[in-house]
Amino acid sequence: MSVLGVASIAPAFPQIAARFGIGNAEAGWLVSSFTVPGLLFTPLLGLLADRFGRKQVLVPCLFLFGFAGGGCFFAADFHTLLILRFLQGTGAAALNSLNVTLIGDLFHEENRTIAMGYNASVLSMGTASYPALGGLLAMLGWNYPFALAFLGVPTGMLVLFFLEHRSPPRRNQSSGGTLRKALLNPQTLLLFFTSTITFIILYGAFLTYLPFFLAETFAATSLTIGLISAGMSLSAALAASQTRRLTRLFSRRTLLTTAFGLYALGLLLILRLSSCYAMLLPSLCFGLGQGINMPTLLTMLTEIAPPDSRAVFLSLNSMSLRLGQTLGPLMMGAVYIGWGIQAVFFFGLILAAAMAVLLWFSIPR
Repeated sequence: MSVLGVASIAPAFPQIAARFGIGNAEAGWLVSSFTVPGLLFTPLLGLLADRFGRKQVLVPCLFLFGFAGGGCFFAADFHTLLILRFLQGTGAAALNSLNVTLIGDLFHEENRTIAMGYNASVLSMGTASYPALGGLLAMLGWNYPFALAFLGVPTGMLVLFFLEHRSPPRRNQSSGGTLRKALLNPQTLLLFFTSTITFIILYGAFLTYLPFFLAETFAATSLTIGLISAGMSLSAALAASQTRRLTRLFSRRTLLTTAFGLYALGLLLILRLSSCYAMLLPSLCFGLGQGINMPTLLTMLTEIAPPDSRAVFLSLNSMSLRLGQTLGPLMMGAVYIGWGIQAVFFFGLILAAAMAVLLWFSIPR
């Protein structure tokens, strides 16, 4: 559910823009209206999860996600659609962070690294299936991909009745100081920044503007766009499933630097390749980078997080992630208006390459 909100509707962006008479740059608001609530509410929801329990926050969020997201199917105008997307994003605000928080609660040491890898694989399988499924549904109409969000309601019921969980550790007087110390750790700040840049590149250059590029340059259908986007998620699942092996062979500095190198390579290939189906190659590069990046990043953050403040700590990373998801389409939209769609991918390439250099020289060996 945590990756359904954008991945399932991205292939329908050109149809949605045509249906409501909006420009390509304005379509970025479909992403930003969904991600802004993560900036506003994620830390609060993390604090509530630390105080009252994970399920007490997770279940209402899933219900709101399902009903508001499914309601987009019936939107009669673009402003109503954005309001419903905002409400859906409010429900989605806690999903990513509580997902990782539960793994941090239930697994330890090497098992935690393995679980993060499996989790990233499952997320990638979701992002692999949703673009293809969303593209297929979009052939029936622009609004059909939004109906997938209704799946959040039965998921909430499953969490309510079947998720085994334990109460979070009791907070004490030293909890605030421990959390503050963890947040001011230079490595924490670097990793939060890495989350933001990752999703500026992913949501700005790849998920938002690659569909328009494929539709305008190659007259690709929504199904073709969905299948090409799915290639990213399949390769991400493959890379994430090898997390245990990769962390034994390579340092975390090497893994994170390689991930951003793969992002840069994918964006370069988009600029250089001249066939629609050849675009599957940059999609695979993006996926390999994402499958290496996210388990490594989240494991490092979970190790830093104080156990009794884990939900609020990881919710701040989720807020950093949402910041990237929000800024990405807006930044790349400004680049698109000023210099055209190819400039979007070139700007993303420069950003990815710069981030690879920063991580190589900033993370201790």
